[in-house]
Amino acid sequence: MAVSPEKLKELTERMARLGVREDDLKETFIRSSGPGGQKVNKTSSCVYLVHLPSGVAVKCQKDRSQTVNRFLARRELLDRLSEAQGGARKSLEREKQRKNKDRRLRRRKKKNTRDDHPIPGEPT
Repeated sequence: MAVSPEKLKELTERMARLGVREDDLKETFIRSSGPGGQKVNKTSSCVYLVHLPSGVAVKCQKDRSQTVNRFLARRELLDRLSEAQGGARKSLEREKQRKNKDRRLRRRKKKNTRDDHPIPGEPT
C-alpha cells in the first residue's frame, strides 16, 4: 500500500508552510516490533525521524510498509512542530491575561482602601 500523490503534495506544502526542509530531518530505519508477524521482524520498517533544529523526534511503526511509516512520521512531526509554535503563542496570551488580571486586582484593592479609611471630621 502506497501513499497517494495528492497526500504527498499536501505534506510537502505543509512542510514548506512550517519552514521544515528535508535537509533538517535525520531519518533512520529500525526493526519494528509487535503485530505484523514475520514481516516486521525481518525488515526495518519502523521510521525514527528527528528535526535537527528543534530536536523534536518521532518514531512511527503503525504500518508494515516503510513508505507509509515515512509519510506518517513526517505528518506526526509536523503536527508536533505546529503545536509547539502554537503553544508559544498561547503562553504569550496567558501571560497577557495574567497581567490584565493583576492590574484589575490592584485597581480593586486601591479603590477598596480609599473607602475603608474615612476622612477624619466627616460624618459617617
